[in-house]
Amino acid sequence: MNAIVTENLRKHYGDVRAVDGVSFEVRTGEIFGMVGPNGAGKTTTIECLEGLRHPSEGRLAVLGLDPHGQGYELRERIGVQLQESSLPDRLKVREVLDLFAAFYRRSLDWRPILGDLGLTDKMRAPFAKLSGGQKQRLFIALALINDPEVVFLDELTTGLDPQARRAMWDLVKGIRDKGKTVFLTTHYMEEAEELCDRVAIIDHGRIVALDAPRNLIGSLGAENRVVFFADGDINLASLRAIPGATRVEGSGGRVVVFGRDDDLVVRVVMALAAAKVRFRDLRTEQPNLEDVFLALTGKEMRD
Repeated sequence: MNAIVTENLRKHYGDVRAVDGVSFEVRTGEIFGMVGPNGAGKTTTIECLEGLRHPSEGRLAVLGLDPHGQGYELRERIGVQLQESSLPDRLKVREVLDLFAAFYRRSLDWRPILGDLGLTDKMRAPFAKLSGGQKQRLFIALALINDPEVVFLDELTTGLDPQARRAMWDLVKGIRDKGKTVFLTTHYMEEAEELCDRVAIIDHGRIVALDAPRNLIGSLGAENRVVFFADGDINLASLRAIPGATRVEGSGGRVVVFGRDDDLVVRVVMALAAAKVRFRDLRTEQPNLEDVFLALTGKEMRD
């Protein structure tokens, strides 16, 4: 079954086409990710599904409901964490949770939710005294307080340190493990690769790829990479002659050997030893979702 169905979604702002004919389905019980450059249409898409924006064209269904015509009924069954949120500084955590629980016909006891999110000791703390990671966890608690069937997470970990980001990943997996459907947007390719069952890459308002991360990576046909730093001069031509090597790049002592051979790293080390080249910090890099993203959307910076 599909928790979300989107058919030919379009959202225009004057002459600007923020979303331009997007179609996809989200299966019940999966973590579905949407990634794309700044301004690609991620947030506009998710806000249309949440009922916060009215689409210019297209058909949307979330849990079989129209987010606009049946918005009140739908909001009882979904949870939403917005890209940017705030609360009054003096409002205490327990007061926030009591307030939000009162918004729904059916709500969960929020105390176990706080325990799962590691916020029990912050129950009486004012919002202003919470760290960035604690605020994000509080907003997740608010998104889960009505025991939703679908949870929308928009740029959940932006601005968090690596430790807090990893903790958030565990939380998202825990939400899926409880049978919920998760729709998330993110700028972090590592995050999408780690969490998502399927990923849609959106660019200029259109979906340019949609599949499981491993399938997207496999479809790229990208080379493996052996990266190291050479002490002193090195003959790059000798590395290009290595069986299985497709190309070699070198700059400032940093050398990258590209190839598709499984034994590439062994052959590179043997070639360096035979040439008596001293090297350090050697590592291998496998193709990843970021390679797919850059291949499809380009490398230029965008506002």
